[in-house]
Amino acid sequence: MQHIGGACGVRGAIVVTVRSQYSNVLKGSSYVMIIDIHGHYTTAPPQLDAWRKAQLAGVGRPFNEPLAMSDDEIRETIQAGQLKLQKERGTDVTLFSPRASTMAHHEGDEATSVQWSRVSNDLIARVCSLFPKDFVGVCMLPQSPGVPPANCIPELERCVNELGFVGCNLSPDPSGGYWPDPPLIDRWWYPLYEKAAELDVPIMVHVSSSCNPNFHATGAHYIAADTTAFMQLIQGNLFKDFPTLKIIIPHGGGAVPYHWGRYRGLADMLNQPTLEEHLMHNVYFDTCVYGQIGMETLLRTIDTENVLFASEMIGAVRGIDPRSGHNYDDTKRYIDNIDWLSADQRQNLFEGNALRVYSHLAQKLSRATG
Repeated sequence: MQHIGGACGVRGAIVVTVRSQYSNVLKGSSYVMIIDIHGHYTTAPPQLDAWRKAQLAGVGRPFNEPLAMSDDEIRETIQAGQLKLQKERGTDVTLFSPRASTMAHHEGDEATSVQWSRVSNDLIARVCSLFPKDFVGVCMLPQSPGVPPANCIPELERCVNELGFVGCNLSPDPSGGYWPDPPLIDRWWYPLYEKAAELDVPIMVHVSSSCNPNFHATGAHYIAADTTAFMQLIQGNLFKDFPTLKIIIPHGGGAVPYHWGRYRGLADMLNQPTLEEHLMHNVYFDTCVYGQIGMETLLRTIDTENVLFASEMIGAVRGIDPRSGHNYDDTKRYIDNIDWLSADQRQNLFEGNALRVYSHLAQKLSRATG
């Protein structure tokens, strides 16, 4: 597979031009952009939560209150939060989406989710317009338990075609921890996959908050969902039907890389092809792994062409690790500490894989820097 750094033609020229715009200490075309594919607006002004509470309080009745939030209020939260840490840690651009824990697809009804998704995605679009070199939009979808995923297509099209977003987040369990809907390999999901493939935007599997007391949201529900999604994909033949569909499983792939032998064996027992043949032309993991040993395990187990750099900073795990003295979610530091990665592998992790998987991203960054 050709690395992006060696790309030729128009797309290669775009990448080299964009790199030069992002280099703080210009190193020419050899400069590698640091692209974080997993960020959420976790520091949004309090008006967003207030709007959501008012919306939910009026479920079943028309709710037409606009979200009253100034550009200066958005700038303040971004500059003091996400952008400050990006600059400190050396990240050039983050793919930015609404806060995952507040997607809360189980709250209200389908109309509630549609309205909440539009408001949330429009807010992300405002962030991206205010900071076009620093953030690129990824949308949440207006899912509701029991509602066909096909109903999400209009919002996906709006976000990609009108707002310029480059990907979407899809919850395999919009119920909040009870899993009543069909597995991801069921044809129930197919219309949405068909549209994502047509638009050529990747899908990140990402659940939201948990209302099941058995599952802590970020410590259990998130990781279990990532693992469950991968096992569902093993059980089906989704990519025979959608050979160009790209799915990202975040948080280091849940338990998958650390039990890779189990999943290889299960694929064999189910008479499926090898994982490399069956899934890994279409499935990717990110690096939201908050420890050195875990990161090294991920990158020793999974081909680096299937791993994209991410941190989910100011997200699920905040604070400083007393053993290292650094933030748990400073994932670039863990990668920088791995001396056995080659230059090509680092380039793929930090830049090349993101530009390949998010096929609209290079052009989007080119317009932002032009």
